[in-house]
Amino acid sequence: MTGELEQLVEAARSGDEDAFRQLYRNLQPGLLRYLTALVGADAEDVASETWLQVARDLPTFTGGEFRAWAVTIARNRAMDHLRRQRRRPALSVPVQELSELAGDADTAERAGESLGTEAALAMIASLPPREAEAVLLRAVIGLDAETAGRVLGRRAGAVRTAAHRGLRRLALLLDQQGTAGARGDAVSGAGDVPAGPRAEARPRQRAGLPPQTEPVDG
Repeated sequence: MTGELEQLVEAARSGDEDAFRQLYRNLQPGLLRYLTALVGADAEDVASETWLQVARDLPTFTGGEFRAWAVTIARNRAMDHLRRQRRRPALSVPVQELSELAGDADTAERAGESLGTEAALAMIASLPPREAEAVLLRAVIGLDAETAGRVLGRRAGAVRTAAHRGLRRLALLLDQQGTAGARGDAVSGAGDVPAGPRAEARPRQRAGLPPQTEPVDG
């Protein structure tokens, strides 16, 4: 835990409401993305339950990685919610347009750099659940592999591998999306090319008329 975050936690534990609000502002955006991947449209409700428990249990927080502690609470609340709803994790982030990526960077690194946008986060919906959670905890929440492993109940190496595989899958999807977009632009642009003599002749041929010829200067 960084020094600044640690100071905020200690102040919040002592009842400093401003410090608690700072903790909320720091963690809520990433937490909401993570919960959206787990429970879809119910993410805000689960996030509210999470922060209620964080506020209630913060005085008994014994130290360590605050983000991991809060995310563990969020994950437990999400699993409880899914059990109540009797359905599997949704991973249903609305699909939006993808950001363009530089072509000369490593594929996994490029995908990771793009995960700060809602557009790239939408692609996590297509990942296997284990990879999706690993990517979210590592690239969005910012946990290291060991801490993410404690949250998920897995070995650090397994989390690291799942995150790497997930990022590579995302990079491939981003590349495919970019290629498809370029192909679509080329096809749509083809209709703007002025018609040449052959194009002008086709309607006459379909009508059974000979092609129209231009007069020859002589």
